[in-house]
Amino acid sequence: MLNTDESSISNRASMRKRKRRERLEAQELLDEQRRIDERKIRVNQFMSVSELANVMGVGVGEVISKCIALGLMVSINQRIELDTITLVADEFDYEVEVEDEYTNDLLEDIDDLDDELEARSPVVTIMGHVDHGKTSLLDYVRSSNVVAGESGGITQHIGAYKVLVNEDNYITFLDTPGHEAFTAMRARGAQVTDIVILIVAADDAVMPQTVEAISHAQAANVPIIVAINKIDKPGANIEKIKQQLADRNVLVEEWGGRYQCVEISAKKGLHIDDLLEKVLLEAEVLDLKANPHREARGVVIESQLDKGRGVTATVLIQKGTLKQGDIFVCGNQHGRVRAMFDERNKKMNEAPPSSPVLVLGFEGAPQAGDQFIVVDSERTAREIALKRQQLKRELDSKQVHHITLDEISRQIQIGGVSELPIIVKGDVDGSVEAVSDSLMKLSTEEVKVKVIHKGVGAISESDVLLANASNAIIIGFHVRPHMNARKLAETQKVDIRIYNIIYDAISEVRLALEGMLAPILSEEVTSSTEVRDTFKVPKIGTVAGCYVIEGKINRNDRIRVIRDGLVIFTGEISSLKRFKDDVKDVDTNYECGISVNNFNDLKVGDIIEGFKVVETKKKLE
Repeated sequence: MLNTDESSISNRASMRKRKRRERLEAQELLDEQRRIDERKIRVNQFMSVSELANVMGVGVGEVISKCIALGLMVSINQRIELDTITLVADEFDYEVEVEDEYTNDLLEDIDDLDDELEARSPVVTIMGHVDHGKTSLLDYVRSSNVVAGESGGITQHIGAYKVLVNEDNYITFLDTPGHEAFTAMRARGAQVTDIVILIVAADDAVMPQTVEAISHAQAANVPIIVAINKIDKPGANIEKIKQQLADRNVLVEEWGGRYQCVEISAKKGLHIDDLLEKVLLEAEVLDLKANPHREARGVVIESQLDKGRGVTATVLIQKGTLKQGDIFVCGNQHGRVRAMFDERNKKMNEAPPSSPVLVLGFEGAPQAGDQFIVVDSERTAREIALKRQQLKRELDSKQVHHITLDEISRQIQIGGVSELPIIVKGDVDGSVEAVSDSLMKLSTEEVKVKVIHKGVGAISESDVLLANASNAIIIGFHVRPHMNARKLAETQKVDIRIYNIIYDAISEVRLALEGMLAPILSEEVTSSTEVRDTFKVPKIGTVAGCYVIEGKINRNDRIRVIRDGLVIFTGEISSLKRFKDDVKDVDTNYECGISVNNFNDLKVGDIIEGFKVVETKKKLE
């Protein structure tokens, strides 16, 4: 009987052990799964660098550094495609789950049959450094002055123009900005183009933005035609430019390479015809075709808010023909084509492939780079746009990061982080991105620029209220505040700054940030005074008879008492006398009487050192 009881007890014990082991194993599996899930991120087909950094919970600078290490030149607001997202996430040990942009069978692109395809105009992007003559070249080709409409002679928008060449051939030109802040805009230019004209000034050199333009064109696998401009200038050195290009793997035909090269003067019109001939020749080799007899598809080059027309966007049609009245989906927005205009503001009824066209009829402002797709019904367009907006809101909500104890600890270690909240409003989407990007790059460990809102259009009352609530300043780029917004800003003491040139905006924000940096405190020794004798004075204490060895001792200076090379007291002077008179200061090689606040242990041979604390403004790196 006893053996039976013992065996049943041991069975129960072993069962309990087995159950405990199973529970532990199940818990370990759950913990492992949780750890795996924590290293998974859900992303869209396209994300900006800052969005990806927020989703992964790492600094934007780290993501950009990884991209550069992988050979990708990116900026904070630049949208990157899925392959790049996966590559970067993998570097941070994250697994990517694709959250497909909400779509519909109607939006699926279908391949055209060969007999439906017809020849189309080439889309040519002019790229290069600031002031190397991109817009001047376009001016000559179009016989109009584009530069006159640009602030400081700098192109700050992407212009799209269709030009007739040889009376029967059209070329669509995209003019991209050359300033470094417009990297993202220039990258978009390379993604929609067939041929790149790389313009380099013969009297200058291959500059950083020129190298960047080469990278964008090569990454997009687009043929490059080199145009060496300003050959009529006295300092022109064409061979030097060709050598510098060769150093960057752009070998021109004259040097045995595959890149066509033309030496031009955009101001005088020298050899411009040769350049256009080479463009048409390159287009013939590429055999560019599209089907014009289908519903249109294109890409947004730029979007803006026009006071009289509402939201407008420059769309480059890539397939099909866009007609007035067509219903479309564009990114998170939808609408109906109310009207279309060409670059000279002439009304159009149809836009065939390779046509840049200004479209009216958007419900909201699309982002530059969004796909523009014509659909059959307004109901479908609205459903797709609303669903995409919902997914965008969900993604934005995931990026809200509340402060953690670790973050507080880090801020305490570096003496607290000052933030400059900014609201950026501009006339076109690309410029808003570029300005935000440039300002965010000014951030350091101690001071951060935080763009809390950016948008297209005039500065409104809601912008002022948001700025007031978050102590932000508003930066307007080529836009003005509404009358009511201006009045509200005056009453709420909200600072609105208006700029037309990006350099001015960057330099003023840099100065503001330098003002927010904690000043560098340094000591400046002003005098050395030796104690020659001491006197006890009733109700005052010890007075030292001193001789000023060096400098000038001032009544308001702070002082140190030094004995045998050691500081024994730091404080302030209570009185400074020459003979019986109170004086403000005593110069070198003069005698004086000094009494020190709250310190009477002065001895012969002590050195009284005067000093003052100097504040020096810190500069941003």
